[in-house]
Amino acid sequence: MESLELLHKQLDGLNGLRSIVKTMKALSAASIRQYEQAVSALSAYYCTVERGLYVVLKDLQEPQAPNPYCAEAGRIAVIVFGSDHGLCGRFNEEITEYALEHIASSAEGPEQHLILAIGARVAASLEQAGEQVADKFLAPASALQITTTVQQILPRLDEWRQQSGAHKVYLFYNRRSGARGYRHTGFKLLPVNLQHFRHGEKAPWPSRSLPTYSMEREALLGRLLYQYLFVSIFRACAESQASEHASRLAAMQSAQRNLDERLDEVTMNFRRARQNAITSELLDVVAGFETITQREK
Repeated sequence: MESLELLHKQLDGLNGLRSIVKTMKALSAASIRQYEQAVSALSAYYCTVERGLYVVLKDLQEPQAPNPYCAEAGRIAVIVFGSDHGLCGRFNEEITEYALEHIASSAEGPEQHLILAIGARVAASLEQAGEQVADKFLAPASALQITTTVQQILPRLDEWRQQSGAHKVYLFYNRRSGARGYRHTGFKLLPVNLQHFRHGEKAPWPSRSLPTYSMEREALLGRLLYQYLFVSIFRACAESQASEHASRLAAMQSAQRNLDERLDEVTMNFRRARQNAITSELLDVVAGFETITQREK
């Protein structure tokens, strides 16, 4: 049987771990909220960009890809969103597997792609799978830093388009969903499907008349498409971060359940050992008393 001192040390250690786990749960819950709020706040801006594209494209008979963001031919670039930190289950491994499955099935061939990893751990996961990561950025540590991350990604995509002919861009990330915490998501960012915006206006227009514009159509279209890319990457990054913290929250909840079970077990052993020690001391006192009494007789 373990000694009282050893059991007491185990209790102290388990209580310390439980305190850390509770803190991490609270941080993850707060982080999920801030990233979800960022996505929600972005919705109105995305709607504005979408309506702007509708106005620019609505009177075109057949849009003929007037912008390099709409070029069909070329290599593919893949952006994979993951995490910089652990304790979130197979978050990075699963999005890596999901992205590589889509790359392997692409018509361009597995040798014709460039990979940009957001998060040190997902970059390591891709490299362990035998992929060459062309570039990597750290994942944003808060919702306020997402804009900085997107501003790093967009110039790199422009560089790849101009220098490497990567006109097809795919985003792969985990998206929060249900009790499991997240599900894998991927979509084609480039080339942009102009027909979607040209015929995609289904909600009533908020005013009586459509707005007009004075600048050249191609210049305005280019700026709106750039904003569309910004919003799409921002949303993917925010949803990936929310799902990371949801996965970590689930992992911490499981860890807390295991710690509680272990604490109950060690506490029971400690109480049993203490009771045995008290009983042993009482028996020693009784035995000593009986010995003294017998000597006096």
